Amino acid sequence: MESQTKQCQNCKKDFVIEPDDFAFYEKIRVPPPTFCPECRLQRRLSFRNERILYKRACDLCGKEVISIYHSEGKNVMYCQHCWWSDKWDPLAYGQGYDFQKPFFEQYQKLSKRVPRVSLINANSVNSEYTHLAADNKDCYMLFESSNNERCNHSYWMQISKDCLDCAFVNNSELCYELFVAYNCYKLFFSKECRDCTDSFFLQDCVGCSNCYGCVGLRQKQYHIFNKPYSKEDYFKILEEKKKQIKEGDVENFKKEFKDFALKQINKYAYIQKSARSTGNYLLNTKNCNNCFHGDDAENCKYGYHVWRNSKDNMDVSTAGRDAELVYETINTGISAYNIKFGIQNWNGNSDLTYCEACSGSSNLFGCISLHGKSYCILNKQCTKEEYQKLLPQIIEHMKKTGEYGEFFSSKLSLFAYNETVANDHFPLSKEEALKQGYLWKNQEEKNVNIGGDIMACAHEGKCQYHCTVGFKIIQAERDFYDKMGLPIPTLCPNCRHYERLTQRNPLKLWHRKCMKPGCNNEFETSYAPDRPEIVYCESCYAREVA
Repeated sequence: MESQTKQCQNCKKDFVIEPDDFAFYEKIRVPPPTFCPECRLQRRLSFRNERILYKRACDLCGKEVISIYHSEGKNVMYCQHCWWSDKWDPLAYGQGYDFQKPFFEQYQKLSKRVPRVSLINANSVNSEYTHLAADNKDCYMLFESSNNERCNHSYWMQISKDCLDCAFVNNSELCYELFVAYNCYKLFFSKECRDCTDSFFLQDCVGCSNCYGCVGLRQKQYHIFNKPYSKEDYFKILEEKKKQIKEGDVENFKKEFKDFALKQINKYAYIQKSARSTGNYLLNTKNCNNCFHGDDAENCKYGYHVWRNSKDNMDVSTAGRDAELVYETINTGISAYNIKFGIQNWNGNSDLTYCEACSGSSNLFGCISLHGKSYCILNKQCTKEEYQKLLPQIIEHMKKTGEYGEFFSSKLSLFAYNETVANDHFPLSKEEALKQGYLWKNQEEKNVNIGGDIMACAHEGKCQYHCTVGFKIIQAERDFYDKMGLPIPTLCPNCRHYERLTQRNPLKLWHRKCMKPGCNNEFETSYAPDRPEIVYCESCYAREVA
């Protein structure tokens, strides 16, 4: 089949469906999408509240807990203890399928009744204040992360220890203010680095140690702003800089490094040890196209967070730990197979379609919060024979209503648009969000008593970062700052997080030419044409880096 150009039903822009895409859709038996890739991503992300937390009472036991669901929300919420207990039966909410009504209307009715869990942090120890997290120990305010120890105020951390204020960091230890890093140790205020140790303010460096303010170095020691120094001179200069950092002169150093980095050459994308892959922030990938933030993934397309043996997946937002043949889902993984149109389905699921928050289950359609179940439709138990007979009829009905093949309608989201990660990547004003059919939550007035253990955030609640106005430094943070010789931050954790994320390029590619004079190579890059950075193709960049 040849490529086809379609018009997005949402934004009305043209998009292309490639022959390989059609082959994938045929393999998993779904019709081609009617939304463009960007609108599909935005729609999925509008169902995902990653870090906006509230206090809310469990609707079963009454205990007040931390939750991603506001107390004024219309959904039912159970604390983790109750949700995983046998005190309730999710099959009790089952309803028969009505062929006289659209599927999404029936799903919404079920969605309002079936309890959701307050937070998701499975198999974790002393890590109550973590969400979308698993297998962590002694962690606090950690989001979208797994297999970490003593990591605090961080996002998308994997297999790391004793790190603070980091994002997109793997296999690292004793690091601070990192953005995209792999296998690093005692690295501070840096981005896009691999195998670096004992350094400050690095960008796109590999195998470097004892370096400061450097960009694009490979296997170097004792460099400051890309210039070599003797070991003695390096440490003499470094000690003075560390003293100034400890005294709180970090912002000036950040600006100095940013100005220096802007004059350096940038590779068109941060893609390393990868074959036939496009996107950004990719390591150890193969045949991954239009993917962002991927590690150990193969044959994926339009993915955001594809990692740890993510294979043969398309249009996924977080799919990994042995996730295979997954389509149009958000937060799916741990031995997952053949999952279509799903939300937060983890731990041994297979053959799920239009399901949410299910685990250890197979052959489910339109189900919510089921554990260890099979052959259910809208939370109603069926026999295998009934399921296999009814399912094709439902799919045909959904095709007639124009629903099958589409992710959940954004109207079904339990979150306001500005509570979700969709607003991080596709920011909308209140008026724009409401016009497009999303919910919106006005920012609550925060009455914070500054003083004692409560520090004032320098933004004073006047930014768009969900500022908490005041914040408390936990003991683990104080110990880290003292041990590493770092100043106590002046911004609350939310503001620090969102400022850190401003370093990332958009989840979008532009077709550009190499800026090296005389080179005509072309590529797909997340650097927009109007940005000030100097962008080279891979071969030209490889010849330039030290």
